[in-house]
Amino acid sequence: MSLVALLTFIGVCALATFATRVLPFVALSRHADHPLILHLGRYLPPAVMMILVIYALRDFRPLAEGRLNVAADGWPMLIAALTVVGLHLWRRHALLSIIGGTGLYMAMIQVGWMP
Repeated sequence: MSLVALLTFIGVCALATFATRVLPFVALSRHADHPLILHLGRYLPPAVMMILVIYALRDFRPLAEGRLNVAADGWPMLIAALTVVGLHLWRRHALLSIIGGTGLYMAMIQVGWMP
């Protein structure tokens, strides 16, 4: 594949990605005061975050069989989750909480830290 074809391909992909991100905002700009749009804007982001948390912790079973049962690979997940909660309660900034917890988790996994 030539350089021109590759750059054209990348440009078309970037334009298509940008268009799919912008199109809903353009299409719904006249309906910004609609109660459904306001309701979705208020409740959808926390709902999506809750779904992501449930998905991330789906295999984590700290109280299996009636006693504390945290495997070695579960500790980084637990510490990162508590870090996210702590950062969010401290600063009330979702992006900071997500980046802080994800960064801590990835650092612990990459270093191989297991208590």
